[in-house]
Amino acid sequence: MLGQYPHNIDAKGRLFFPAKLREELGDSFIVTKGLDNCLFVYSEEAWAELEKKIAALPMSKSRGLQRFFFSGAASCEVDAQGRILLPTHLREYADLKKEVYVLGVSGRAEIWNAERWLAYSREVTSEAAAEAMDELGF
Repeated sequence: MLGQYPHNIDAKGRLFFPAKLREELGDSFIVTKGLDNCLFVYSEEAWAELEKKIAALPMSKSRGLQRFFFSGAASCEVDAQGRILLPTHLREYADLKKEVYVLGVSGRAEIWNAERWLAYSREVTSEAAAEAMDELGF
C-alpha cells in the first residue's frame, strides 16, 4: 500500500477514503488509535492477524497493547460516495479537524492531522532513512 493523499473531513466527521487504498483494504475495515497520534486503518484480515499476535504475548506485555488498540477501535464501512464516518473519539485522539492526510503505509493506512503530518515528514531526513536502511542490511 503506497501513497499520500490530502483530504478534508466534513462537518459530520466523514472522510473520503482514496479508491486506491479501498482496493487494498476492502469496503469495510478497522480504524483505531495509532502511534504518533495518528489513526491506523487495517483490513479485517490484517486486524485479525494483529489480534492473534497480541493475544499470543504474555499478559504482562499484551494488556497495554490490547487496551490501546482494541478499546477504541471502530469498524468503518465505505458509503456510496467513498466516504467513511470517523467516530468522534478517534477524531479527538488524532486531533483531526478539517485537513488530513491519508497515507498508505505497507500493510495499513494512516490518517494524520495535516499540520502534524507535514511537521513529522519534514523531520524524516534522507540521512535518517539511510541509517535505518543500513540497519536492515540495504
